[in-house]
Amino acid sequence: MFAITKTLGHTVAFLACVAVASCGVPRDGPTANEIYEGSVMRSGDAHIISVTKRVSQIANKPETLGFSHALRAGGLLGGDTIRPGDTITLNVFENVPEGLLAPETANNAIIETLQVDDAGFIFVPYAGRIRAAGQTPEALRRLLTRSLDEQTPDPQVLVARTQGDGSTVSVTGGVTAQGVYPITRASNRLSSVIATAGGISIPLETAQVLLTRGNRQDSAWLEDIFSNPSLDIAIRGGDRVLVKQDQRSFSVLGATGTASRVTFDTQQISAIEAIASVGGLDPLRADPKGVFIFRDERPEIATEILGIGQFVSDVRFVYVLDLTAPTGMFNARDFKIRDGDTIFVTEASSVLWARQISSLTGSITAAGSIRALTRSSD
Repeated sequence: MFAITKTLGHTVAFLACVAVASCGVPRDGPTANEIYEGSVMRSGDAHIISVTKRVSQIANKPETLGFSHALRAGGLLGGDTIRPGDTITLNVFENVPEGLLAPETANNAIIETLQVDDAGFIFVPYAGRIRAAGQTPEALRRLLTRSLDEQTPDPQVLVARTQGDGSTVSVTGGVTAQGVYPITRASNRLSSVIATAGGISIPLETAQVLLTRGNRQDSAWLEDIFSNPSLDIAIRGGDRVLVKQDQRSFSVLGATGTASRVTFDTQQISAIEAIASVGGLDPLRADPKGVFIFRDERPEIATEILGIGQFVSDVRFVYVLDLTAPTGMFNARDFKIRDGDTIFVTEASSVLWARQISSLTGSITAAGSIRALTRSSD
């Protein structure tokens, strides 16, 4: 009886070692079965979708950047258009010995530093309050000539404009020379203003332009501005231009060359390019049938893919790529990664099994040591 009890004790100790070893097998993350268990069809809240050509076409709809109609509809400002904040210089010639404005020893009067006020007006002696904003120097000259003609015979008026703070645009961020620049005939469009600032100092492929005008802010890809003339909008005084590096990123985890957070280096990147960017699949561990892409999908795309209901907020999706399928590599090439995506590559079942066996073998050895110690204590 004592021998049976002793043997049973050894067996229990051995099984305990095996159980502990099995539970403690290290791994990179969930298995494919555990991910599928998170489906709405089982015990989770995610929609698990196999990637097909149709799914890619729907899911690849980009979140486009571009300027609103309000910004694109503005016409070009003339390089000599007077604006609030500009400074006007007048030179008035009079045909009488003692003119209204000219000093006794001269027949002309130079009036400098007439600043156009916020309402767009200037004050000229004997002509009164004159609206200058929105006019060219030539138009203002004619207006002043008519006004002064009532006070002095046949006046000759010259008008010169100096750009002020009302006709400038600030350019900051990833440009060679940040600063405040005047709007001229040669720099009255967005691309020409950026060129005036020395061009960009960041990669063109991921450069975005954020334009702020009043309370409105819109963004566009710099490449699109060059390729689409409608996005090369007319600049207005007071505009603020920020050239910035694309900040989008995605994460790659699991059985790959390395686990990493990766920033976009082009406007779009495919799933196969994303995996390649971290060294590809680990040939000794990865399961090419188990490439999962976790995403909070936009409601309109989720509605179209599932064909049910009408979602109004983001929906948890897990896209599945099987690289061993006849069209698997094409699907991975066509499916586009988005900002915030998490790509997880599961380990092959054989790797998990081998790891468990290795762990169990170690447990068996440990159990044998326990039995040997027990016998030696007897």
